[in-house]
Amino acid sequence: MGVNSEPLFALVDVNNFYVSCERAFNPHLEGKPVVVLSNNDGCAVSRSNEVKALGVKMAAPWFMLQDLAQQHGIIALSSNYTLYADMSNRVMTILRTYSPHVEVYSIDESFLDLSGMASQWPNMTQMGRAIKTQIQNWTALPVCVGIASTKTLAKMANHIAKKQPEFEGICDLSSMNPARIDNILSEIDVGEIWGIGRRISERLHAMGIASVQDLRETPSKAMREQFGVVVERTCNELRGISCIALETMTPPHQQIISSRSFGQRVNTLRELEEAVTLYVARATEKLRTQHAQCGALHVFVQTDRFKTDEPQYNNGRTIQLPSPSADLRVLNKAALWGLKKIFTPELRYKKAGVILMNLEPRKAMQGILFENGVSKQDSPALMNAMDAINKRYGRDTLRLGSSVGFGRWKARFDNKTFHYTTDWSELPKAF
Repeated sequence: MGVNSEPLFALVDVNNFYVSCERAFNPHLEGKPVVVLSNNDGCAVSRSNEVKALGVKMAAPWFMLQDLAQQHGIIALSSNYTLYADMSNRVMTILRTYSPHVEVYSIDESFLDLSGMASQWPNMTQMGRAIKTQIQNWTALPVCVGIASTKTLAKMANHIAKKQPEFEGICDLSSMNPARIDNILSEIDVGEIWGIGRRISERLHAMGIASVQDLRETPSKAMREQFGVVVERTCNELRGISCIALETMTPPHQQIISSRSFGQRVNTLRELEEAVTLYVARATEKLRTQHAQCGALHVFVQTDRFKTDEPQYNNGRTIQLPSPSADLRVLNKAALWGLKKIFTPELRYKKAGVILMNLEPRKAMQGILFENGVSKQDSPALMNAMDAINKRYGRDTLRLGSSVGFGRWKARFDNKTFHYTTDWSELPKAF
């Protein structure tokens, strides 16, 4: 934040991100109803405006949309996470040319600190238009930009820019007439406020606080007495009092979860071991990225809860490690031991996963008095070498033998497009 400058934030959000990434490399999808599905092509996780107009809700199961899809020609694509991550990085790189202080809030949206930058632009709306135009020209992705004196108001401004066509994708509340702001916020439901969940929204409605403007006009002290300091802070943010600072550094995770539903139900311990080994590998990669170690691990399995005519089973086991570790071999040995304890034959499993717990900084590692074979096996140098090789030559170039198998359990992506930006063999072709 600039010295002696008023706080000013922007929230830049890519519209219908997954769908927009697909359209960037396939213009034939423009104007057509498109959904991108979750793992195993299960639920709608991104919807084009044409699909939203048909009443399709977020997370709607794809199998329940078959009649609607056939009637309106809905095009369903599998999630292409590699493409989406790369396109996200390209957008964030552009945003950092407008502000050195950027908080990557999610894969498709970021906060920018614009404090002290007013002198560089005739007005902030022009800056928002420049951001929108450059991202469109360089990545073919459409974005909306919300600008305001607090992060909560910037998030609200982005919502206004997206929902009200008159703003053409850019809403600057910091320069808008106060009376006009009051009128606009009076028409927006209180449940649209960043941080106000469904339950709090229902309670606010019961108290007669129906709109964003209603909450702005409610005394902060009353909100604190009813809901606590978080809602009080939200009220202050809505009034233009900046209470939430920009987080330019991602805080370390308190837990790391790696889990996924299987593309095909499995019933053997060997297949579960393959899946769990891969999930442990993914989790420990993240663990080492944040220079941490874990003191305990939880492994779990589940059957298919939608198959009500079959036996249901949901179980897990937590394993306390002899000493904290970030070594894949140590954590995988613990996970497979726990898996064997909870495995029940003659069941068909739909999901498994691991949770790394009791995380602490790697530099805080303290040895144990009586070393054993497991703790001696912990080798930071070996893990660093493994990470470096996999980063250079591709994920899973080096992996544990227990992850090698038929892979029938792997998630389905039947309609996944190419890795257009990260694989030489899948570059888009012009005809």
